[in-house]
Amino acid sequence: MTETRVETTTLWCPVGPAELALVRDSGRRGWPSRLPGRLICHPVLNEDYAVRITREWNLPRDGEGHVTRFRVETSFLFRHPVRQVGGRTIVEPWVPEEFAEFNARIHGTIELVRSFLPEAWRPAFGGFSGDDLGARLGRRAPSYARFSA
Repeated sequence: MTETRVETTTLWCPVGPAELALVRDSGRRGWPSRLPGRLICHPVLNEDYAVRITREWNLPRDGEGHVTRFRVETSFLFRHPVRQVGGRTIVEPWVPEEFAEFNARIHGTIELVRSFLPEAWRPAFGGFSGDDLGARLGRRAPSYARFSA
């Protein structure tokens, strides 16, 4: 039996804590279609742009921001337009709002690769688990600390 190798493209998606929790609840296998008033996944083609969106939008809006990474079938991805929306590296594939087919084309899991947190969490995180950290600080741990649970 011959195994067919599928070409994939790596995408990054900036998310806030609510989006990250929904991805975790999916087993890190897919994106829910929407939260009220915004898309869940706004995929981009490079990590630097995802970091910029996370710092400029998610962190101020949600108090924390995260960058996820995942692989999608290239043939599916490039059936949709790719737009340069700013500088040379600010490039986005415009995938449909309905994510069922998009999710079916994800290979592997959605990984958390970067987290941007308020200053209060940074020195305290140390080596504690998210639940332990939250208990020690008397509040809910940031969503990245619960992502792999």
